[in-house]
Amino acid sequence: MKKLLLLTSLLLLAAAPFFGQIDLPLDKLLQSGTMEHQVFFELRLPRVLLAFLVGGILSLGGLVFQVVFRNPMSTPFTLGVASGATLFTAIAIIAGFSTFSPLFAFLGAMLTVIVLFAIAARFQNYDPTALLLVGIALSFFYSAALMVAFYLSTLQESYEIMRFTMGSLDVVGFNNIWLLGMVSGLLLGLVYHYRKAFQALLTSYEFAFLQGIHVKKLSYTLLFGVSVAVGVAVSMTGPIGFVGLIIPHILKTLYRVSADKLLWQSFFYGGIFLVLSDLIARNLGESDLPIGVVTSFVGAPFFIYLLLQRKS
Repeated sequence: MKKLLLLTSLLLLAAAPFFGQIDLPLDKLLQSGTMEHQVFFELRLPRVLLAFLVGGILSLGGLVFQVVFRNPMSTPFTLGVASGATLFTAIAIIAGFSTFSPLFAFLGAMLTVIVLFAIAARFQNYDPTALLLVGIALSFFYSAALMVAFYLSTLQESYEIMRFTMGSLDVVGFNNIWLLGMVSGLLLGLVYHYRKAFQALLTSYEFAFLQGIHVKKLSYTLLFGVSVAVGVAVSMTGPIGFVGLIIPHILKTLYRVSADKLLWQSFFYGGIFLVLSDLIARNLGESDLPIGVVTSFVGAPFFIYLLLQRKS
């Protein structure tokens, strides 16, 4: 079952760039200067790689958050990073700086991280519940500010803001892909480096402490690393929900091992899930559906099915 899933996923990843609204004859793909060559190498291949890397970051981030907070409903957006990015994107659009909206989105995400950890530094002891509540409070604050932005914006500006909140994988060329690839590698390296301490956290905070692990430092390091990576991803694609929630749960059900043994699988299959969702979004109609809509439509019923199966 696992080998079949891996083989199917690899075939899907390899075939995804060849499917879309425009047919691409194989004999013209390697002819430089043709429309087919440009569509494949400038649009489809970068888009598939972008989907894979973003999906991997969100899925691995969700797994880390669920372990650190010991809450199965935690996602990479729990601490308000996506909300901060969305608000600053709205500010950029209203201020007439739409061209720089990815930069504003990244600044909003990083400002959220800075504010969050500045508040967390005032906690004498590590309190994941308090940190979680601070993140929720920031999300509510950003949501209220976003409503004000919608109120002050024109119809066209409101449309641009709304499109960002739905997520988009539109990309041209590989410039952003290299950056996202480096961020993905750093995130994987960080989580893998702390994999043994990660395993101790799965038991309990007290057990990790008895093992000589500085729980507060470890948790904040992991949360900071994930938040920065998610901030970079969201600045490029907008918030894409459900990936960080559903993929870790699916893998735990399929593999039936602890979360510390699912790090690479979580990244890989999170990427595959978003590639599949994007493939559906690109081939359902004459125009692409927002990727965030597709992930929810595909993921929600399957997630409910898994919960019912595990309950039974």
